[in-house]
Amino acid sequence: MEKINLGLIGFGNVGSGVVKILRERKTFLSKKIGLEIEIKKICDKDRSSKRCITVDKNLFTSEASEIINDPKIDIVVELIGGIHPAKEFISDALKKGKNVVTANKALLAEHGRELFALAMDRGKNIYFEASVGAGIPIIKSLREGLVANKFSSIFGIVNGTSNYVLTQMSCNNSSFNDALQDAKKKGFAEKDPTLDIEGTDSAHKLILLAYLCFGKLVSLNDIFVEGISRVSLADINYAKELGFQVKLLAIAKKESGELELRVHPTFIPEGHLLSSVDGIFNAIYVSSDLAGNLLFYGPGAGQLSAASAVVSDIVDLAHDIKAGLFRPTLNIVPDEGVKKLRKFDEIESRYYIRFNALDKPGVLAKISGILAKSGISIASVTQKERRRASIVPIVMIIHEAKEKNLRAALNVIDRLNVIKEKSVAIRIEEA
Repeated sequence: MEKINLGLIGFGNVGSGVVKILRERKTFLSKKIGLEIEIKKICDKDRSSKRCITVDKNLFTSEASEIINDPKIDIVVELIGGIHPAKEFISDALKKGKNVVTANKALLAEHGRELFALAMDRGKNIYFEASVGAGIPIIKSLREGLVANKFSSIFGIVNGTSNYVLTQMSCNNSSFNDALQDAKKKGFAEKDPTLDIEGTDSAHKLILLAYLCFGKLVSLNDIFVEGISRVSLADINYAKELGFQVKLLAIAKKESGELELRVHPTFIPEGHLLSSVDGIFNAIYVSSDLAGNLLFYGPGAGQLSAASAVVSDIVDLAHDIKAGLFRPTLNIVPDEGVKKLRKFDEIESRYYIRFNALDKPGVLAKISGILAKSGISIASVTQKERRRASIVPIVMIIHEAKEKNLRAALNVIDRLNVIKEKSVAIRIEEA
């Protein structure tokens, strides 16, 4: 049986999961694909940490160059994360004529244009299924299963940490800080969870999804990013009263020749499929012209879930190598319906707004008057019971308004001496 040799750079949680699958299912996979996948070398500087599987010490090296320069290795799997030296490892592997598998969404989001061009130039591929949604086969589905489709929108819950925190707040009445500490304790949040809770991780994934759906490889600066750290338990409970759930959504939407890209907390109706996606689970809701609306759902984190996606990429590349084929999977065609990126100030949305104001006559009239001057129409307003002496929350739902008009109005309102905290505005999407 023909053998495909693998070099693995990174033997952490996902890397050890890949080795576990390839070893424990070696016979199963060989029968299924007609190939034997052999792990020839593993590069990792940490030999002392406990792993889920024991590996012959002779397989290890501390130098990635031993994998990259080995002419017998067909596929390099990069699982160390971060930008450097991962970028250099992938670039050198491609120059040495090797195909690459990675789960490194941050690297591809920031340097994908350069790396994808290099891969195409060298007649090689970069596969990255595990970079979005762990084991959810969203990349392959967009690239191959839906190849004939054109897309109008993507709405994604693509960060398990944030989704877990929001779920704890909604289901257990936990404060944001308590929910985040619980996530850390259970291993669902990093020691420094900033990239997750402030939306950057979701934005990196949105860049890749937008590239596959719309053929536009944008930069992080092209995306409006807002995290969940200012979402309070009060906002979560008010959302439920109004028939919504709060989720951190990654949104790509094509309208009138413009593509808008944004990540932020969002009110979505309780009846929508995304509203019931809880805990560390991810879901991507895709609207296409031929296949219609599709939901991809599954655990967005976890060793074996992510490792499953990596193994899927390895198998795809192994088939190509055996057949002597180069499939230009990175030859993405730009959507002709997208003429430009929409500036965030120009997006239009409905909004939930919460003000904390002095309980005095005329306050609501002042707020309403300022909104009206900016052309903003109120759909509903509720003045809640006092939460502390002489201060009351005022909750509004406003009709569709332009972002820049709302921001201008809120800047004026927040300077009123009767407003005691910065207002909270959360966008509403029917998805």
